[in-house]
Amino acid sequence: MNNILTEQDGHILTITINRPNQLNALNKETISELNQALSAANNDSNVGVVILTGSGEKAFVAGADIKEFADFSVEKGKELSAVGHDLLFNFIEKMTTPVIAAVNGFALGGGLELAMCAHIRVASDNSRLGLPEVSLGVIPGYGGTQRLAQLVGRGKAMEMVTTAGMISAEDAKFWGLVNHVVPQAELMDLANKIAGKILKNSPNAIGAAITAINANYVDGVNGMQTEIEEFGKCFGTPEFIEGTTAFVEKRKAEFRK
Repeated sequence: MNNILTEQDGHILTITINRPNQLNALNKETISELNQALSAANNDSNVGVVILTGSGEKAFVAGADIKEFADFSVEKGKELSAVGHDLLFNFIEKMTTPVIAAVNGFALGGGLELAMCAHIRVASDNSRLGLPEVSLGVIPGYGGTQRLAQLVGRGKAMEMVTTAGMISAEDAKFWGLVNHVVPQAELMDLANKIAGKILKNSPNAIGAAITAINANYVDGVNGMQTEIEEFGKCFGTPEFIEGTTAFVEKRKAEFRK
């Protein structure tokens, strides 16, 4: 891997986008490498949580690598967006292994879009978040127009996108764009603390819950019916037996070895 670093500690896998000279901007190669690492993690029972962050102290991801698509045609532009959705942004959202985005600095354009498709977002207090694409003559193309409105509401999303402005980490917390804000030195500790809480619970149930929550935001899908189906499936798992038995026996359930 040329653009990312991976480190596993127990059941927590940390993936760091490592292009500090480009403020960790996303290019095709980085998107492909992230897809490979995340696909492997989602299929590895030894990985219970993924933490996604950027190298250095300036940026999580400061955007997409504009040099790669500055001369694209209409059709190439559509393909760029569609491929990115499939390989990375939609892929992360649908993962049944939880992904925590640890936003350390600028999260702009494709960087904010990457953070928004994670299941949980935490940010350092020096972070600045925004979708500045209209200042370049395009719009967010990796799910930004959809996920931002889902997270902060239509009105605030309209303001952020049309003004191309950035907001502070505290404002992002106020609007529900991030879950927590801490000093940068405490960011990874917080991400790992949240990951540790997740790891105490049933991996199968967590995956089912992610599927059910996401279903509410998919056109043509009945989220309540998905919940019913995923709830029922849980009853057929060894983890359900362990969880309910542990409750009756007044002990902590052991879901992982």
